Amino acid sequence: MRQGYLATLVVMGALLAGCSRQSLPERANPQPISGTSGPVLPLAPESLIGSWTIGDVADPGAGTILRLAGGDLYLVGSRCGSLGGSWRASSDGTFLADIFSASTAAVEGIPGCAKASQETPEWLRRVTAFQFDGTGLPVLLDARAQPVARLIPGATPTPEPDMADDALEPPVITDEARRALRPAVALPATLVPVDRSRLVGRWVPRTGHKAAYVQFTADGEWRGSDGCNDESGRWITAASGTLLTTERGTTLAFCADSVSVGGWLGTARRAGFDGQVLVLVNAEGAEAGRLFPVN
Repeated sequence: MRQGYLATLVVMGALLAGCSRQSLPERANPQPISGTSGPVLPLAPESLIGSWTIGDVADPGAGTILRLAGGDLYLVGSRCGSLGGSWRASSDGTFLADIFSASTAAVEGIPGCAKASQETPEWLRRVTAFQFDGTGLPVLLDARAQPVARLIPGATPTPEPDMADDALEPPVITDEARRALRPAVALPATLVPVDRSRLVGRWVPRTGHKAAYVQFTADGEWRGSDGCNDESGRWITAASGTLLTTERGTTLAFCADSVSVGGWLGTARRAGFDGQVLVLVNAEGAEAGRLFPVN
């Protein structure tokens, strides 16, 4: 994330609104939307990279421009100025976004914006998938494959005090972005694809620091620790064992035997169960880590 664009990273501490959020259903596979003959898989998530005017959103105060650049996400034009975070997408149409930072001016100058900088807007939380309409433009969908927002190309953010000059230009699809968004190989046949309801709960690594853990909550949040640093983010599952996560800022304290549980989640693209064991698998099909349930 560019420091010049978002001057102050506001790290999500406790999940302030976590208890009030409703449980989300399993994401439905993208279905044909108006003007299409049906989904064509695999999709190209790198085509989402760009600066987009947000259309058809019920709450325009939540932002007017969505800028997707590599793994970084910026929501521009909200009442709180520029909000930042990250996004993930996969070739099966799964999409996940997370807001966890804001510009200094927004946080310090407008009542309620400190909270807004730590919480993904309701409309963006509802987005779990993407599809392209008959003209090839992206449409963001909810878990029932209903349109939440349409993305209109050519948006140009208005300059702000904390915005870098290059943030005014459309993001470029780089080779690095293509690699990060490449299709994941199929889940190994020996694993049972991850199930959202079964994933909810607390999991720990078999070895390493005794305080390392990750907990998935039903509202799509996760929190955990490598043993000495708290970690958190959002998560989503879909068919065929797809698992996407975001990871927010964290401290960098050192402790012996730490386990990078957040790193495992960030590397994973699919997940499945080997009996009771949760196996995280990267895009190439190699294991990123194993976690065991806490009864």
